[in-house]
Amino acid sequence: MEKEAGEKTLQDSSAAEAVVAYTSSTKRIAKNTLMLYFRQILIMLVSLYTVRVVLSTLGAEDYGIYNVVAGVVVMFGFVNNAMASGTQRFLNFYIGKNNEERTNQVYSASLVIHSLIAVVFVVVAETVGLWFVGLKLNIPMERHNVAMVVYQFTILTTVFSILRVPYNATVIAYERMSFFALLSIVETVLKLAVVFFLQISSFDKLIFYAFLLTVVAFVVSLVYKIYCNKIFAIAHYKRVKDFGFVKEQLSFSGWSLFGAVANVCCSQGTNIVLNMFTNVTVNAAMGIANQVNAAVYSFVGNFQTAFNPQIVKSYAEGNRKYFIDLICGASKVAFFLLTFLTVPLLVNCEFVLSVWLKNVPEYSVRFVQLILIWSLIDSWNGPLWMAIQATGNIRKYQVLISLFIFLNFPFTIIAFLLGASPEWILIIRIAINLFNTFWRVFFLYPRISLPRRRFVFGVVLRCSVVFVASLALTSLFGRLFSGSVLRFFMTCMVSVVLNAVFVMVFGVSSAERKAVFAFVRNRLGGAR
Repeated sequence: MEKEAGEKTLQDSSAAEAVVAYTSSTKRIAKNTLMLYFRQILIMLVSLYTVRVVLSTLGAEDYGIYNVVAGVVVMFGFVNNAMASGTQRFLNFYIGKNNEERTNQVYSASLVIHSLIAVVFVVVAETVGLWFVGLKLNIPMERHNVAMVVYQFTILTTVFSILRVPYNATVIAYERMSFFALLSIVETVLKLAVVFFLQISSFDKLIFYAFLLTVVAFVVSLVYKIYCNKIFAIAHYKRVKDFGFVKEQLSFSGWSLFGAVANVCCSQGTNIVLNMFTNVTVNAAMGIANQVNAAVYSFVGNFQTAFNPQIVKSYAEGNRKYFIDLICGASKVAFFLLTFLTVPLLVNCEFVLSVWLKNVPEYSVRFVQLILIWSLIDSWNGPLWMAIQATGNIRKYQVLISLFIFLNFPFTIIAFLLGASPEWILIIRIAINLFNTFWRVFFLYPRISLPRRRFVFGVVLRCSVVFVASLALTSLFGRLFSGSVLRFFMTCMVSVVLNAVFVMVFGVSSAERKAVFAFVRNRLGGAR
């Protein structure tokens, strides 16, 4: 009896510890998410204003030139994207294991690796990239020399971004979201200052704009380095002696390279194709669509940034139930958050762009609407990808998913050769992204026992019903008003109400609904 009582006490103690750990993790996620949302509201407002002023100051042609030239630089920086994801994963994993020595080795190795990436990047950008920008891009002759100078500044900006990765990854891995949010706000304020100086400058405005962005990138990278070296014990370089460990990190990132190449071809590669078959004005429209999408999707990105460390750490700790709950819950909540923003934008896109921009380039409205739909689908994929990263076994996944994503590039070229309109670049992207979502779910099933029915019916289907119902009713309601301003405000308010109702009725399960109501009751009871 005493033995059984002792075992029961031990089980109760373990259960209590698990509940405390779960509650602590959930509160940390909530706190970090709120910090990131506060950051993002300010960043979004400033970013939308700066895009408006920059487009007006530079003009559609120069704005298009900057977007396509910067796209070439990003395309040649795909190696950094692969290494960044690997660095983040290993830091999260060994922090979850409470292994400070290994964590320091990840940090130290990443410093060396990203320094080498920066050197290789400069060599490639100054050879192949320089040739491509000089001879292959469709740039007006009178702005050709300016474009080449802008290209050099963009290379330097990218180098600072590459060297920043280990510090940025360390801050996120340790979930110091207050500093991350604060520095992001500082960076946004500096970019706002760039707009001010751009308006009063007597220099060539496109060159001056590229130069000032380089200065901002340098300042932010320097602050990241100083903070990490001062705050984190592991953020000091030590010579790495375990080359087997470094090989593991490089191998992981090496397979991620496939995905990085595919994503570059999907985004920047197809943007360059767009330039070759159209002109820089259409690139300006795509640049505007990307800016709107970045502003809207960043809300979801912040949410996922708060979740990502917990997904990897819960896997490292062996807490499978919490791991699966995080994947499904994060995918669903990310979609709902994005729905609240995208539905009113989809209904009022033309009005919003006309108010935001003085001159709206052709194709901007359709590009914005399509890229927002793409983002809604993509919001399901972030937690799935992080779950795959957590396992560390990504070789087969990366090879297959990279092939699927890469299809955007040849399909876009074929579509243009057949005479398709520019919108097809995003229609193709939407179709492939939807296919990839379902493929990820079925790929994860045998590897982490991800419940397929739970994700397809509990996440994808519920989210789709909420979005379609909200969009349809909001659109019908909007037809009751003739004035654009009144229509905008009324549809925004109705959309919020409809989304909230549909999420509670169709979007969540009965158990989740009861948990929400219980949470609200407890909060209200505590307020009294």
